[in-house]
Amino acid sequence: MLLVDQEDLHDGLQSSLETGQHLYSAAAAKALRLIGADLHGGWQGATITPTIIILGHLLWTVSSPWPEYLLAIGGKLSEHIFGFYLTSEESSPSTSRPSYEGSQSMIHEDNKEVHFLTALHCHTYILTSQCKKGGNITFIAKVEAKDLLRKPNVKWFKGKWMDLASKAGKHLQLKESFERHTKIHTFEMHIIQAKENYAGNYRCEVSYKDKFDSCSFDLEVTESSQAAPSIDIRSAFKRSGDGQDDAGELDFSGLLKRREIKQQEEEPEVDVWELLKNANPSEYEKIAFQYGITDLRGMLKRLKRMRREVKKSAAFSKGLDPAYQVDKGGKVRFMVELADPTVELKWYKNGQEIRPSAKYIFEHKGNQRILFINNCTMTDDARYYVTAGDEKCSTELFVRDPPILVTKGLEDTNTYVGERVELSCEVSEDDANVKWFKNGVELTNEPKSRYRIKVEGKKHTLIIEEAAKNDNATYSVMTTGGQSEAKLSVDLRPLKISLALEDQTVRLGQEIHLKCEISENVEGKWYKNGQLIEASDRVKLYHKGRIHRFIIASAAVDDEGEYMFVPDAYNINIPCKVHVVDPPKLHLDGLGENNTVTVVAGTKLRLEIPITGEPTPKVMWSKGDKWITDSGRIRAETYSDSSCLVIDTAEREDSGPFRITLKNEAGEDSALINIKVVDVPDPPQAPNVTEVGEDWCVMTWEPPANDGGSPILGYFIERKKKQSSRWMRLNFELCKETTFEPKKMIEGVAYEVRVFAVNAIGTSKPSMPSKSFVPLAVTSPPTLLAVDSVTDTSVTMKWRWLCCRVLL
Repeated sequence: MLLVDQEDLHDGLQSSLETGQHLYSAAAAKALRLIGADLHGGWQGATITPTIIILGHLLWTVSSPWPEYLLAIGGKLSEHIFGFYLTSEESSPSTSRPSYEGSQSMIHEDNKEVHFLTALHCHTYILTSQCKKGGNITFIAKVEAKDLLRKPNVKWFKGKWMDLASKAGKHLQLKESFERHTKIHTFEMHIIQAKENYAGNYRCEVSYKDKFDSCSFDLEVTESSQAAPSIDIRSAFKRSGDGQDDAGELDFSGLLKRREIKQQEEEPEVDVWELLKNANPSEYEKIAFQYGITDLRGMLKRLKRMRREVKKSAAFSKGLDPAYQVDKGGKVRFMVELADPTVELKWYKNGQEIRPSAKYIFEHKGNQRILFINNCTMTDDARYYVTAGDEKCSTELFVRDPPILVTKGLEDTNTYVGERVELSCEVSEDDANVKWFKNGVELTNEPKSRYRIKVEGKKHTLIIEEAAKNDNATYSVMTTGGQSEAKLSVDLRPLKISLALEDQTVRLGQEIHLKCEISENVEGKWYKNGQLIEASDRVKLYHKGRIHRFIIASAAVDDEGEYMFVPDAYNINIPCKVHVVDPPKLHLDGLGENNTVTVVAGTKLRLEIPITGEPTPKVMWSKGDKWITDSGRIRAETYSDSSCLVIDTAEREDSGPFRITLKNEAGEDSALINIKVVDVPDPPQAPNVTEVGEDWCVMTWEPPANDGGSPILGYFIERKKKQSSRWMRLNFELCKETTFEPKKMIEGVAYEVRVFAVNAIGTSKPSMPSKSFVPLAVTSPPTLLAVDSVTDTSVTMKWRWLCCRVLL
């Protein structure tokens, strides 16, 4: 698009009309030079269809070689050109430049520093751009980068918040380039093969650090005409009726296309915004779908603004209603009444001033100021306001899409489990909002959903990649103007067992791996002894295609049993048996060193040995060459997890090694167990009295010949008078030695002594008594010693004699 300054257009237009001469303004001449230079290159000789727009009105479309019509346009209309939309019907082979309808260039007349140079941001805004259905159009934004350190950020939006970067594809392409010499970034948005639903309000935003600018513009997609009518362009500039108030004004009504008015059945008028204001918030989405509102976020914002309290205005005696609604293609009327009819009014749409055109018609009736919007499209769905001086009055216009009809309904479908299913319908509009339901429950196109919804223009398809039995249902599709439903029947294919489960015998701790293969890719369940098996950290269940696996990494005894796989929805099962075997093993951890067991003579021994093995092993006991049976004083008792050796009233002869042997089909195990029968020691030998005193004696003895199987801990000593039968213990602490000195005996009285041996088991029988002995004191010294006679060779002495004490 080539743009020129509005003042140049106005001045040139007046001069041309008054003089009838062919004048060229500087801006128009510059535009023509650029067009000519561009076409003189790679596009020279191409057939170009220029579409001329004057002050926003589509004026003329004609096909002819470009240079001649360029001169014709320049000669008559150069002063009035608002912009050119150029459509290339065929391009020269010498160029690789793409051809887009409405391909835009840009001229900016301001000499000041500009950071946002774009055809969208110019002295004169273009509120609406038109493109034929199926045609191409390009919007270009240019940013001067000589003072920028990096590339600015440019985003394109449709509506209030839809970022078009996520919609790029076959019909929408975003391109950017950088001219190194001019240091200008160029950002292009190409719309290819435009559809009716591409119409709407668009916005371009550019930002760099803390700088920001944006511009909104509308795109209208019109029906393509089969043949362009031949129109005399000069007749467009005839003056209106003579002597009338509008004399001298240009009359373009002759260029307007006649449209047949279709009679439509009158329907009761429904104010959507009144419904929304009085509805529960939970019903907003339902109402929006019913009346074709797709921008839910924008709807909520507008509804919030409508609920604000309207203050009394001094400029407007009657303001706009909070909201208006109109059907697509219809006509809407905005009217305000002014308190002062001399005040200048300006109308705005989304912040951009509205100028008179065939679409926007202004009327003055006394104090009333009226704005008509003809042929409303979705781009007219916006916020409008009118200003009178410093005051403003605003409203919201809601353009409702016509009801979407179901032109081709759903069809009943029969399929098999695992097959791909497609339920398709066609509606009256491309990319319409359609809802799918299964048994009355809405289906959504979520990433993890089994249901995928595909939209191709007017065709809507519900896809189930692998049908399952639970997909048997009634499916329905609903639009704002119709619905259709169909039944889906999913049957099972006849099932064949390609690989059956096999019986297995595994050792304890080894892997259990069950595998089967069936003819269909269906889920199934595993059972053990009739109980459902769930997957866990220990039990792994795998399903890939037609193969099912059951794996236990380390088999346990409890894993033995009958297993069965049952395919879902089939009355069939695949069984097998798993037998877990475990070699027999003796657990002798509780025995002493060298597997020795000590038992006291005369007591009962019950020695229990834990055993394991699957199946339960056979147990055998033996001592030497003699097998031990399950009866008698010495016998063996066997249980499922242990075996017992029983000895009733143990005797010293029972001491010795016993062998236990385990056997089952997985192997055998055996061990020697030493039985040690312990008893009280034998009596020591009779003690000997080796020395006596006045009231004491010294006695010694020999240890017992048999200590009873347990070391001698010490001895007890007893004495008695020879004539008495009562023995008295002389020590209460064990005597560790084999000698003892009894004391506190009566001198001259005969005594006997005996000894007891003591071990851990108990005290032995007493020894034989010693020989009797009598304690006596030492003889007193002689008295009255004197010399009786003396000779040359001898001396005779004499003393008093005392009777000696004799040991009896």
